Amino acid sequence: MKILIAPKEFPHSKVIGGPILVYNRIKYLSRRHEIGLASFIREEDRQYLSSIEPYLSDLALMPHPQPRSRFRRIMDFLSSEVPPYMCNTKSPKMRKTVAKMTRQGDYDVVIAEYTVMGQYVHRSNPEINPRTKRVISCHECYTIARKKVRDHYGVFSQLGFGAMLDLRRLESYEFEMYRQADKVLTLTPEEKESVLKYDPTLDIEVVPHGVDTDYFIPRSGQVQETAVGFLGNYPHDPNRDAVMYFLTEMWAELKRRVSGIKFYVIGRGPTKDILAAAREDHDIIVTGQVDDVREYLEKVKVFVAPIRLGKGFRGKILEAMAMAIPVVSTRLGAEGIAVRDRDNIMLAESPEEFVRVTEELFQDGELCRRIGLNGRRLAEENYSWGKGVEILEDVLERLVQRKNDGVLSRR
Repeated sequence: MKILIAPKEFPHSKVIGGPILVYNRIKYLSRRHEIGLASFIREEDRQYLSSIEPYLSDLALMPHPQPRSRFRRIMDFLSSEVPPYMCNTKSPKMRKTVAKMTRQGDYDVVIAEYTVMGQYVHRSNPEINPRTKRVISCHECYTIARKKVRDHYGVFSQLGFGAMLDLRRLESYEFEMYRQADKVLTLTPEEKESVLKYDPTLDIEVVPHGVDTDYFIPRSGQVQETAVGFLGNYPHDPNRDAVMYFLTEMWAELKRRVSGIKFYVIGRGPTKDILAAAREDHDIIVTGQVDDVREYLEKVKVFVAPIRLGKGFRGKILEAMAMAIPVVSTRLGAEGIAVRDRDNIMLAESPEEFVRVTEELFQDGELCRRIGLNGRRLAEENYSWGKGVEILEDVLERLVQRKNDGVLSRR
């Protein structure tokens, strides 16, 4: 097959979060198929081009769209066909590039990685090769996620009101994109069921996240610090919220119970409130973007994921599990992973419960070791990248075969 992939973030070997999923899909699919990439890129990421180029037969890169002026944001809100929430990545150049590549490369499939990129495979882009199947890989349904933020904070809060504004035209446009796609992918069965509640007619299949179990391996002989850690891209609000929820509702009590504990906040784009908290408390270490997250994950004894917003799959939990680091998570954070409480993970919902089970892992060395090793086993047996890409490959091959069968029947 010839597969064109269009993600919102440039995928490379050092990135975290959703883009690492895209990177590994490209890496593993390229073993048997021709892969093209049409992507936005930041200047600081060009140093990583060599990590993705060997897997590509076709490549087009363009700068991220410039931040919109206040006037432009108002006009987008009032009149843009694309809903305001998706306008940050609105790009006529990307629209033309995707269409041109499908025609010149005669691609069998184009995959929009992240729902926001669905605007470039939408039927309103008539220049796309009509023979190319259009797939939207939904890392997170924006309508569901923004409604969750609105309902959680309330419309009279700044975050809740902002989410309410984001929802303008979002549901109708997002689900119209899904209906016009030849296939929609989700990362978890739970997300699939949530999306189908809005439209049961959608053609959706689950292609799970994964983890590189050869790269993320258990630490060998390193003594962990008395530390907890979290990993994420913090411009993504569920990650920012998880850190601030942990700091405001749990951190002081955990510090009281576990002497000398530190909190490593690992990943790109720490927000102002996270940085402010770190300035006030030197036991909060904010790393910013790092070349190798393992360097910091190896320091922590327990990985915490107090996630209460968003949808989709949290690859960060699998990365911690693959390193045999015991994980404490909310059920939402562990969504899509076949976890068993107190066997391969510790689940907690309230701040009190979260603090209690985290302290328990620090106090009970045998429990800590067992949860970590069982998490590693789960990652190895169920979530290696090879397994996930096999599922994706099967979905795409059936889709292309359906296309070919349709051509034959018309003949």
